[in-house]
Amino acid sequence: MTEATVTPGPDETLRAEMDRMLHDAGITANRELIRRIIGTAIELGRDGTERLDLKITASAVAEMRRAFRIFAPYAGVPKVTIFGSARTRSDDPLYEQAHDIAERLAERGWMVVTGAGPGIMQAAAEGAGPDRAIGVSIRLPFEERPNAIFADRDNVVAMKYFFTRKLMLMKESSGFVCVPGGFGTMDEMFELLTLQQTGKAEPMPIVLLDEPGGQFWSGLRHFVEEQMIPAGVVSGDDLERVLITDSVEAAEAEITGFWRNYDSLRWIDELLVLRVRNAPTPDELESLNERFGHLLVSGRIESMSAMPVEIADGDVPDLPRLTMILNPFKVGHLFHLIRAINDLDSAPDRVPAGTKNPSE
Repeated sequence: MTEATVTPGPDETLRAEMDRMLHDAGITANRELIRRIIGTAIELGRDGTERLDLKITASAVAEMRRAFRIFAPYAGVPKVTIFGSARTRSDDPLYEQAHDIAERLAERGWMVVTGAGPGIMQAAAEGAGPDRAIGVSIRLPFEERPNAIFADRDNVVAMKYFFTRKLMLMKESSGFVCVPGGFGTMDEMFELLTLQQTGKAEPMPIVLLDEPGGQFWSGLRHFVEEQMIPAGVVSGDDLERVLITDSVEAAEAEITGFWRNYDSLRWIDELLVLRVRNAPTPDELESLNERFGHLLVSGRIESMSAMPVEIADGDVPDLPRLTMILNPFKVGHLFHLIRAINDLDSAPDRVPAGTKNPSE
């Protein structure tokens, strides 16, 4: 009796064709993810997706690729994104504030990411200088091309869609400065707060920087305290995650100081792992448990070394860790714990210039 011949099914055949295509293209890394991207495109075709939806998808993926390539050479450099109005004039005190905070952070080794337009965006790019600035512009029928700082340079990318532009303005940065602006600036600022509140983004320092004596962001704080908190739509401490200031020096200290001891985090199943530069003393660890035990589902905050999966991944294995089973509904309060970790007596005096954390 002869063995029956098994004919590959259509999906198996398609997978084999994709594998051959990837091989011919010389793609060896992350092949499963790339295969998923190709497979999703094929499924869009099978679904009979409308032409306009396909154009949106194709354009979004293409411009994300261009943006990824712009940022790739600077993967190890800490970045701060500065948001603000395109309408701010060069003689406005806010222009000077944006220029000065960008200049100070660039001097500390940070790169400055902006929307590459005029106003506050140009002020920040000027302050950082052309070698420390990255631009993510938007194509609009009534707006100028990227400002002169990015002319004839390869550190700017133009985006068709606001959602892809916003992704790139936020994805790469380790700190954010919002200078008073209009609907666009407010949209960006509120998205930052939403991502932090819901735990969709890792904790990051956020500064709302005003002109000296300015009341723009103070007005926002009053609205939150007088309307939103009493209405029960936000928590009483939600605005505590941001620094509202009119001081460039305070803004710089907030951005860099956030990384004084805290390095990064990782979830390993239900366990939250916080990587720190200096491990807390036993007394400090006990104090952290007394202050933040209410954020946990069970157990305690423990001091540990790198876990096997982190060592296998080369995920800053030399740094000490704090581990805990965090209540997922409390993830928005994690910034309180991070600030306490940064304020420990055992924490380093300051972050070395030019780094977000010692792993970079």
